[in-house]
Amino acid sequence: MTVTDPIADMLTRIRNAVMARHDSVLIPASKMKISIGKILKEEGFIADYGVLKGKPQRMLKIHLKYIDNQPAILGLERISKSGLRVYVKKRHIPRVYGGLGIAIVSTPKGVMTGQEAWRKGLGGELLCYVW
Repeated sequence: MTVTDPIADMLTRIRNAVMARHDSVLIPASKMKISIGKILKEEGFIADYGVLKGKPQRMLKIHLKYIDNQPAILGLERISKSGLRVYVKKRHIPRVYGGLGIAIVSTPKGVMTGQEAWRKGLGGELLCYVW
């Protein structure tokens, strides 16, 4: 089955796994998804991630993080969709929940958080919010 929006599929799989209190979730891997996984780990939203090599396709395994039996990820929202791409300049990168969450931006220098893109003076495609 082909997926129209692979990043939205990734976020939905993570959201469903968190709601079902799973320890980990498997997602078909791509460079973009691995970059998003790296950001989620660096920002403390997930415990760890790894790429599993398989015959038909590589898989990204994300180990979810729970603090005092509460998930570290409270919400995920896809912003730029395949039908409506959302691009932002440096000065228009939003703060998510007053700085408690992160915006993930795809810039010409790679995928990074909104705050990091702002510090580097870069704009790009606003992929998603995580809080």
